[in-house]
Amino acid sequence: MAPRLLIVEDDEALIALLSYNLTSQGYDCRVARSGDEAMISLSEDMVDLVILDWMLPDGFSGIEVCRRIRAKSELKGLPVIMLTARGEEADRIRGFTTGADDYVVKPFSVAELSARVEALLRRSSPERIANEIHVGALRLDRNAHRVTRGGREVRLGPTEYRLLEVFLESAGRVLSRPQLLDAVWGRDGEIDERTVDVHVGRLRKALIRGNETDPIRTVRGAGYVLEKDPTHA
Repeated sequence: MAPRLLIVEDDEALIALLSYNLTSQGYDCRVARSGDEAMISLSEDMVDLVILDWMLPDGFSGIEVCRRIRAKSELKGLPVIMLTARGEEADRIRGFTTGADDYVVKPFSVAELSARVEALLRRSSPERIANEIHVGALRLDRNAHRVTRGGREVRLGPTEYRLLEVFLESAGRVLSRPQLLDAVWGRDGEIDERTVDVHVGRLRKALIRGNETDPIRTVRGAGYVLEKDPTHA
């Protein structure tokens, strides 16, 4: 699954430049043109990194967006790269102390930004590029397209496999039904949230044998979470 980036920027030319180049490099890019739109998007879509402009049109600065991201428990670890024309040391320090992970001063080369995105994703989400993902007794081998639990092979259909991959990549994080819909099915308007419940049920049935515990916890009113240490007992 391609890493998902949210570009928070109101300059249409820069949006087009970044979207084209980052998409061509294999990233799945989404765009928000204001601070409010960014926070709404983050509540609905699961992304792996945010590229955030300092100056936004609604009086909702990138600094404030970054502060609100860090205030949400489910987004605390989300990598943020700030884009800004402010190159002064005091401004860079302010960006970092607010919670930004990296800082790129305009004008910049797309190659440099791409390298910073790749480096930050490698540090923050190694499971995104790993051939195998391990969480507790669960193991997913991307090369072999194989899933095991405690050494037992788990046979999954393609949708349940993608669903488990998303859960493993976000272990310990509550994922809402809209987020799972977007991550697994994309933006298909014909799929509704009940579909998520059906496939989570199928996934659970495949993962559990005998006295094995259920590794997926339902969070009432919020969604589902894969426990970080699902055991096979």
